[in-house]
Amino acid sequence: MESKINEFSDNYLQKEIIQDDNNQILPENQNYQNNESHIRNYSVRYNAVKILNRYERSDSYVDKLLAAAFNSYDFNKFDKALLTEMVNGVIRWRAKLDWVLTGFYNGDYQKSLNWVKNAMRVGLYQLLFLTKIPPPIAIYETVEMTKNIQGDKTAGLVNAVLRNILRNIENIRYPDKKDDPPYYLATINSYPKWLAKHWIELFGFDETEKIMIAMNKRPYIPARVNKLKSSTHEFKTFLDENQVIYKQYSFSDSTFMIFNPKMNFFETDFFQEGKIAIQDPSATLAVMLAHPQEGWDVVDLCSAPGGKSFLIAEMMKNNGKIIAMDKYDSKLRFIQEGALRLGLSIIETQTADATKVQFSEQKDLVLADVPCSGLGTISKKPDIKWKREIEDIRNLAKIQKKIIENAARFVKPGGVLLYSTCTIEPEENMNIVNEFLSHHSEFNLDPAEKYLPEKVCADGFMQTFPNRHSCDAAFAARLVKRG
Repeated sequence: MESKINEFSDNYLQKEIIQDDNNQILPENQNYQNNESHIRNYSVRYNAVKILNRYERSDSYVDKLLAAAFNSYDFNKFDKALLTEMVNGVIRWRAKLDWVLTGFYNGDYQKSLNWVKNAMRVGLYQLLFLTKIPPPIAIYETVEMTKNIQGDKTAGLVNAVLRNILRNIENIRYPDKKDDPPYYLATINSYPKWLAKHWIELFGFDETEKIMIAMNKRPYIPARVNKLKSSTHEFKTFLDENQVIYKQYSFSDSTFMIFNPKMNFFETDFFQEGKIAIQDPSATLAVMLAHPQEGWDVVDLCSAPGGKSFLIAEMMKNNGKIIAMDKYDSKLRFIQEGALRLGLSIIETQTADATKVQFSEQKDLVLADVPCSGLGTISKKPDIKWKREIEDIRNLAKIQKKIIENAARFVKPGGVLLYSTCTIEPEENMNIVNEFLSHHSEFNLDPAEKYLPEKVCADGFMQTFPNRHSCDAAFAARLVKRG
């Protein structure tokens, strides 16, 4: 399922590099330093390090930092793809990269400047994972970048470290599995040790390893057909005509998993005309569990960016009423723009706090897609694993309890309360629902198996895992209020 990176080596990355007698890495053609290939190679790697430095200094989202770089530099599509791959790849594999660099660095690697650390990470990531980029190119560009920013001495150190790793790349030693299983998994698969230990306690060693491996795969693009405007046949024809590698999702025939696209799907007519929405199949399954009907009165408490509201409107055939809420007014425009593009006229937006909002009328469906740790989306957002701590899960659970309690107040008799997350944490999932049901006898758990394939269900809940279901990890529960 992983994306292929053959486009990175088709043209400008296939330059031959040799070393001189002083072990300095030099291009075979001395004009290389002044030609377009070198300038573009240098610019991509410089921006990768720049973005990684900014990411570590701030709370900025990686995709926003990448978008800013794309707007500031004249990158072609291959440059953009490589820059995105390097930035996300270094973040995804940071712990493993740092383990290797620590072992080969002459001194205290952790005390080195952030710029130097990130330059070496970018260089090493290419050596370990982007095997179609010739190693001498990866090292040369990293060294030149370091020389220009930090000077010859630091550049020489970076050069020596990366070349030493390259010579010994088949003999790198990692922590022993038997001595410290959590540390082994955390290093080999690049996760925080607390999370490795936590997941082993929840799921066992073998299952945790499978989850980590699945979450480390390069993400696919999940395209869901808007059946109000198009059909699966029309979209399949479009994909085939453009020679796109894809797979129709097993548990939702309107969703297509796109691998290694040679086009920007956001710029295609299919997307611009609202014929497709970008939505992970785990989110689609949650809405399928809600099972909305035409004419329903619906509220989506934590809606932005609006994906679940869009699918609910489509399943209702744009007939009924949906109030799509978010706590932050600035996020509502994403819902408004998406609804307009998809041709959905029944969605109204509203700014409100899901823990406090009140409605004068009770609803057929209340969707509580609560704020969560997001640990089920690591494949698409690898930075999440480094920004979370165990305390976050506990603090979020408190908010989730408040939201589901408030949501229950405006579900009409016979109506549906759908509770959902994008995490695999029981403390945020079934524990919240079971505690709620224990003191709300007016609600029953409506078994997910009635609405979804049994393979994505467990104990009456929807529960997806990336290693089992080839999608984000997610959870949903359908609760029905007695009539």
